[in-house]
Amino acid sequence: MQKKLDKSSKAFSLIELLIVIIIISLVYFLGFSGIEKQVKKTKAITPLNLKSTIINSELFQGKGTFMCINKCKSCYLRRDIYSPFEEYKESVDLEEIKVHTLDSFDNFVELEYGRYQDEKVCLLIEFYKNGSSTQLVLEKDDKFYFLPSFFKEPKEVKSLDEAKELWLKYNSTVASQGEFY
Repeated sequence: MQKKLDKSSKAFSLIELLIVIIIISLVYFLGFSGIEKQVKKTKAITPLNLKSTIINSELFQGKGTFMCINKCKSCYLRRDIYSPFEEYKESVDLEEIKVHTLDSFDNFVELEYGRYQDEKVCLLIEFYKNGSSTQLVLEKDDKFYFLPSFFKEPKEVKSLDEAKELWLKYNSTVASQGEFY
C-alpha cells in the first residue's frame, strides 16, 4: 500500500519561512544592536588631560617637546631636542590659551615663546624621561589650570592666586624631597 504524501507536508509554507526570518532578524538585532566596534577614540587635549594624553601618545618616546602655534589651533610634538617637530594630528582644545609661570620674585608672568613657521608659539611644554614636565599655569576662558612638574595631576583652580599657592607649596615639597631627582 502506497502512502500518498500531501504536498504541503514536503516543504515549508511561505508563512513559516517568513516567521523564521522574522525570529532570526529579531534575535540578531536584539543581540548585536548594543555592540559597537571598538574604535579607539582619543579625547581632545585640554588643560586637564594635556600631560597624560601626550605621555600616552604614540609619538611620545619618553622625552619630548609639545608646542602649539596659530592661537593653539595647530600643535606639534618632537621626540628630543634634535628631532624635527611632527604634527600632532589628534584633536586639541587649547585655543586662545594663555600660559603663565612664576618669575624670580614669585609673580606670575605670561610667557611669550617666539615664533615657529612664522606663527606665534602659544604653548611650549617639555616632557622628560623621569615623568616630569615643565610646570605651568594655563588660563582658558577665565579658568585657571595648575600643571605640576611631577607626578600629580593637573588641577583646575579659581584664580591665579590659588595657582600661586599650589605652585609655591609644590616647589617647597619637591625641593625638600631629594628622591625626585
